[in-house]
Amino acid sequence: MTIDPQIEWVLDLIEKSPYPPVYTLSPPAARAQYDETATKLDIDPAPMDSIVEIALGRESRFVRTRLYTPRQTGEADPLLVWLHGGGWTVGSLDSYDRTCRGLAAQADCRVLSVDYRLAPEHPFPAAVEDAMFVWETLQARTADYGIDPARIAIGGDSAGGNLSAVLCHEARKAGLPMPCFQLLIYPATDMTGGFPSRKTFDEGYLLEKAHMAWFGDGYAGEADRADPRMSPLRYPDFAGQPPAAVHTAGFDPLQDEGIAYAEKLEAAGVPVASRHYAGLIHGYFNMGGAVDAARAAFDDAAADLRAALHPET
Repeated sequence: MTIDPQIEWVLDLIEKSPYPPVYTLSPPAARAQYDETATKLDIDPAPMDSIVEIALGRESRFVRTRLYTPRQTGEADPLLVWLHGGGWTVGSLDSYDRTCRGLAAQADCRVLSVDYRLAPEHPFPAAVEDAMFVWETLQARTADYGIDPARIAIGGDSAGGNLSAVLCHEARKAGLPMPCFQLLIYPATDMTGGFPSRKTFDEGYLLEKAHMAWFGDGYAGEADRADPRMSPLRYPDFAGQPPAAVHTAGFDPLQDEGIAYAEKLEAAGVPVASRHYAGLIHGYFNMGGAVDAARAAFDDAAADLRAALHPET
C-alpha cells in the first residue's frame, strides 16, 4: 500500500500544528479545539434552501437536531439521519455542518444532524439512547417535516458509523420502522480491540493508540465492551438489516473491523457496497477541501446515498 501524497502533507501539517492532541485536554477544551479545526480541510459549504434547528422530542425530553433542506420540492422528501464522528466525545452540529450540507446537496435529500450526548460526562449507552429516541420520535413526525417515511436512511462516520449500525439492529429488535439504507464511513464495530489493524496503524496516521484509548475509555466506562450495542459486529443475527455502504481506509486502525462488518452483512444476504480507499486515513471524510482522493471518496458516499434514496433515477 502507498499512502496518498496529499495525505502525507496533511499528516505533516498535523505534526507541526500548534494544537495539542485532544487526549491531553479536558473534554470541553477538546470539543472547542475540534470545532475550531475540523473544517479547516473540509469541502466548501454547499448552499441550502433552509437550515432549521429543531428540538426533537416528546414527553419533556428533547434532543437538539439540525435539519438541512437543499431545495424545496413540495413533496415528501427523502432524509438522511446523520450521527457525527468524534469518538463519542468530540464533534458537534457545527463541526459537521459542511459534511451535512455536502451530502444533502449531492444526494438530493434532506439531512437531520443529531446532537447526541457525549462522553465521558454521558458514557455508554447515552449516545445509543439518544439516537434511538430521535429515530423513534421521528417516525411519528415525518408528516410534520415533509419527510417520506419509506425513504429515511441512517449514516455516520467513525463513532457515528458505530451508532448507525447499532441503531439498525436495535430498531429491528424494538419492532420500529427500519432505515431504508445505512451509510457507514470507517465505522468502529468492535470495541474489544482484537483486530490487527488496530495495532498496525496505531501510530502516525491521525487516529493513534492514545486517541483510541481516551475515546474508548471515556465512552465505555465500566460497561462490557463486547456488548453488541457498543460492538455491533457482535450482534448474533444480521438477517434483515438494511442495505449498506461500508467505506474503509487503508491506513486506518479501524479498517479491519469495518471490512469484517461488511462481510458479516453480506453473509446474511444484505446488499452491501464495500468501498476501500487504500491510500487514505481515518478522518478523510472531513478532508475533501485539501485532498483530492478524499473528495472523490466523499462523492462516492453521496452517490451511494443518492442511489439508495432515489432508486427510480
